[in-house]
Amino acid sequence: MIVIPALDLKEGRCVRLSQGRMDQETVYSENPVQMARHWEAKGAERLHVVDLNGAVSGRPFHHSLIEEITKAISIPVEVGGGIRDLETIENYLSLGVRWVILGTAAFQNRWLVEEACRRFPEKVILAIDAKGAKVAIRGWKEVTVLEAIDLARQFEGMGLSAIIFTDVERDGMRTGLNVKDTKALAHATSIPIIASGGVSRIEEIEDLMKLEVDGVIGVIVGRALYTGSLDLKEAIRLTKKRKMGR
Repeated sequence: MIVIPALDLKEGRCVRLSQGRMDQETVYSENPVQMARHWEAKGAERLHVVDLNGAVSGRPFHHSLIEEITKAISIPVEVGGGIRDLETIENYLSLGVRWVILGTAAFQNRWLVEEACRRFPEKVILAIDAKGAKVAIRGWKEVTVLEAIDLARQFEGMGLSAIIFTDVERDGMRTGLNVKDTKALAHATSIPIIASGGVSRIEEIEDLMKLEVDGVIGVIVGRALYTGSLDLKEAIRLTKKRKMGR
């Protein structure tokens, strides 16, 4: 299992939101590039970058900053937020971004996901953000009637690299991962799952590791890393130790 630090961008700064609310932010750095380097130095093997302004507006807002981040570090980067067409996908991948994340676009335009997976195999990640098990879109501002599991099943066999599953109500709240729904989603699809939302303690990483056999391959951690309630090096050591069987 891989532990992935989150780098959320809002108006050029590194922030964390509470339950996805744009008006409830905590600024953790005025220099996101420096923060990306910090997580790489701590041993991160992958970085999760979200263009929050882009997610709300429906088009990239931090394009230049994301390019700078990607070029500043050697670890792979996954990017989401405001990616709604093939041109944007191709553009990000040309910058060196390893994976693009589709959320709202996937809900609204199945063809886009199909075509993106065809053109860029294993480069597309589906983001399923859920609120009360229902899919949330448009930067989590709109909750649909579609169940998260039903959405995941629609993209089975399409060639997605993974699904990022986030419990919106837990995100940024440090109330613990929604292990139950994460496990249910992993059982419902053969697509690898990356858990997200609410991680606060090392024990939760240990519990989540039990779901590796179900197809959960990683976990995204945000606020807990920035506040220090979870140490990235310690979390990575835990996952490596279990992998090596010691």
